Amino acid sequence: MLQETIGILFDSRMYRGIPAGRTGQESLANVEQAAACYGLTPCFLRLEDVDSDNKTCMAYVKKEGIYVRQRMPLPSVIHNRALQLRRSEQHQVTKLLLQGIQVYNVRNRYRKDHIHEMLYQDPGLRQHLPRAVKATPDSLAYMMEHYDDLVIKPCSGSIGHGIMRIFQKDGQWKLTCETRTSRKGWATFRLNKGQLPSATLRRIFRHAYLIEERIPLVRFEGRPVDLRVSVQRGSDGLWAITGIFAKVAPAHTFVTNIAQGSKVMTLAEALDLQATDWHALELENRIRSVGLRIARTLASSLPHLADLGLDLGITEKGQIYFIECNGRDQRYGFRKAGMTETWKASYRQPMAYGRLLLEQNSRIPRQPQTYDRGLY
Repeated sequence: MLQETIGILFDSRMYRGIPAGRTGQESLANVEQAAACYGLTPCFLRLEDVDSDNKTCMAYVKKEGIYVRQRMPLPSVIHNRALQLRRSEQHQVTKLLLQGIQVYNVRNRYRKDHIHEMLYQDPGLRQHLPRAVKATPDSLAYMMEHYDDLVIKPCSGSIGHGIMRIFQKDGQWKLTCETRTSRKGWATFRLNKGQLPSATLRRIFRHAYLIEERIPLVRFEGRPVDLRVSVQRGSDGLWAITGIFAKVAPAHTFVTNIAQGSKVMTLAEALDLQATDWHALELENRIRSVGLRIARTLASSLPHLADLGLDLGITEKGQIYFIECNGRDQRYGFRKAGMTETWKASYRQPMAYGRLLLEQNSRIPRQPQTYDRGLY
């Protein structure tokens, strides 16, 4: 197999940590091992170090165990692991695409309301979508009239920040949210006359928020559980499920993000299922089916998509619901759950897809993508 170079695009913060191997939860060793499986040499670069006119870049390459920064030809295939939120960065990526550089997972953050709308267009997925509406005074009143438990979340938020829960218990509405005054960072307040505080109302109506019915998730030791489902393209270019792990919310909050302190475990552990139980196999097959359909539906509207981390929820009755889509899946949840081989596989699949793009580069139809900031 011909040894070729593949680009790994990092943001500046992660890029600066490469010489010391301090790249947060991104495993450089896994990237290198995965690339080697497919005859690839990874080079790590930033957008600001790309000279698109001359098709060169400054990039880190590992030589004799040391990362060396050097000028080199711009790789023809690049896996994006950075967030491009500034308009200038978006235009730069678009320029690369128009020049024939294959950047996959070109976008990795999308507005939650737009993802919900895309999925709703697929009739087969509607049963897996909680009722959700954009936050307005009228929609808030409607949702509080029809549901006793709601989640309000920023359309562009991440790792659980800014999420609120409002729920009615014994005829009294309450609000759970992040607060600096609580030792644990979260607190629950009674709502006077069932109305959110004016400061909270101003925030959710001034910015883009989504109001969503809260799904009654299965619980582990009394705490809500959801699932991270890694869906990736591999050597055949088709979507496949790389792995699934469960996230258990901390005792002090309803949010299951790992960054908020969730406990991570295998699906069987979280649901107390035996691996040989037919019910466990049937449930996992249904989860995989929903995950694949979501990925295919999104890919039909979002060019260059190749690597997703989907959050799915399960009710006690076995109903499966979509919660959130992550375009830059951090993957380390597999390691924390003791699923080491799956963790490494989650790095191999994108490299396998990169090899496919390199081999078929001249035959793959160009999908030049201009950026619409409304999607973020």
